[in-house]
Amino acid sequence: MEEDKTTLVDTATFGSGCFWCTEAIFERLNGVHSVVSGYAGGTVPNPTYEAVCNGKTGHAEVCRITYDPNVISYDELLRVFWKTHDPTTLNKQGNDVGTQYRSVIFYHDEKQKGLAERYKNELNKSGAWNDPIVTSIEEYKIFYKAEDYHQHYFEKNPYQGYCSFVIAPKVEKFQKVFKDILK
Repeated sequence: MEEDKTTLVDTATFGSGCFWCTEAIFERLNGVHSVVSGYAGGTVPNPTYEAVCNGKTGHAEVCRITYDPNVISYDELLRVFWKTHDPTTLNKQGNDVGTQYRSVIFYHDEKQKGLAERYKNELNKSGAWNDPIVTSIEEYKIFYKAEDYHQHYFEKNPYQGYCSFVIAPKVEKFQKVFKDILK
């Protein structure tokens, strides 16, 4: 009997600050097929980067991650999400400040919602951070793909200042901590 080698695809959508950083992290994981930078959680249809940066659309910078759950689980994606940004700062990651940089998980089904809430509660109880986690867990509704120049930004612009001084050190640290699940 032949083994079924059907590739499954599932989706996760996370906001953990600047989508350039989030994308650079998640696209390195084994089992991740694609990471697309975009906007979610706001009220303005078809937002532009400039409008989102003005903080008037309500959107967060997010990444939509498609992955094979037979290779990497949603739980593992959550583990990476929680450990690669500060979920205790409201509307801020490092020097990036504004509602568009909020920590947010957009769940695609009730199972994702339950896992995200359980993980958040366990982390809060563990005392892993001195401050409470402010990450919001919201139902996924609509995703707007960011402009083309935002896609694979770190890979295309490794020597740009933000990439060199913010993203590169973050990716280096991430690769040491998560070397067991990298491509």
